[in-house]
Amino acid sequence: MHADVIIIGAGPTGLCLAIALAQAGLKSIVLERLALTAIAQPAFDGREIALTHESRHLLHQWGIWDRIHPNDVSDLRHAQVLDGPASSGMTIHAELGQKKQLGWLVPNHVLRQAAYDSMAQQDRVQLITDALIERTQVHANYAEVGLSNGQTLRAPLLVAADSRFSETRRAMGIQAHVRDFGKSMMVFRVKHSQPHHHIAWEWFGYGQTRALLPLNDQCASVVLTLNPSSMQQLLALPAEEFDTNISERYEFRLGAMQRISERFVYPLVGVYATQFHAHRFALIGDAAVGMHPVTAHGFNLGVGSVAGLAQHVIAAYRAGQDLADPKRLAAYTRQHHQRCLPLFAATNLVVSLYTNDLPPVRAVRQAILKAANSLTPFKRFIATRLTG
Repeated sequence: MHADVIIIGAGPTGLCLAIALAQAGLKSIVLERLALTAIAQPAFDGREIALTHESRHLLHQWGIWDRIHPNDVSDLRHAQVLDGPASSGMTIHAELGQKKQLGWLVPNHVLRQAAYDSMAQQDRVQLITDALIERTQVHANYAEVGLSNGQTLRAPLLVAADSRFSETRRAMGIQAHVRDFGKSMMVFRVKHSQPHHHIAWEWFGYGQTRALLPLNDQCASVVLTLNPSSMQQLLALPAEEFDTNISERYEFRLGAMQRISERFVYPLVGVYATQFHAHRFALIGDAAVGMHPVTAHGFNLGVGSVAGLAQHVIAAYRAGQDLADPKRLAAYTRQHHQRCLPLFAATNLVVSLYTNDLPPVRAVRQAILKAANSLTPFKRFIATRLTG
């Protein structure tokens, strides 16, 4: 079986790439180990995706954004970063970026559903689910994937979009810098008694990191980071005690909180591949860069990787060149490094500093936030990066 591109992984980034290529006339085969129902009818997984203006534009271009119901889209108007018991920190207003909001929040499963529905309308995309890959190889003129059912797939270009723990990346011999933060992140939705005014919080406490993402109907997504032992103790609490515990952790800033969804716990691991391409092979999404969620920017980098790779592949196609032209893949790698590396390094630095609870470091943490909050040009830079 032949195609122009083989994509491993039917998450949002993999499907976005297939759609972008199909719109330009290229045929893709998307391989996914999960069953069709998990892709065609994704379940709620607790995660809310923060989308920048650029990402929304690209999703609209790929026919995905218009498939998301407006009730599932929450405005992200402002952001506030707090440290310890401080009542004030750094606040980023959307107006600094000359927009009404910094971005939008969309549930991950809703985004996945919209991407699948858009992909399903593309004649040039073939999705193969329950796909067990036995081998991946690249030859002089093509890449090849062998499946456990005996099928052999060939294409000029192979793309990995199979998560930050990418088996394809490893099989192709590309190393990755992996940082296990030693923490667990729990996400779930709450109803609360006080309005959030569509402000997102990132609140670095002592022994915990709290975040709150504003949703519609006076609801919010709670993102709580703890060490694994403390997380297990919290999960063991009865329902009422759990709600009281969470309300207290957030110091009743939104009044009493009541959990209204299932809880999900994820390990915190950051990944940065040493290279984003090899011979007839490229990485996108989390397979290339898996961010710590503190900046809520991981999916936006994934969307950027799709747009960047698609641009070079489509240009090669229109010029009648090899779709895996080494110079074009190298250009993609260079551009994506320029986009990701500063943010990845800065994020790890912030996490290292703001999870260090030694008394001298606490003073430094608060001093930095206070100084940053007084620097309007710095805050304007952050706001314009989000709003475009």
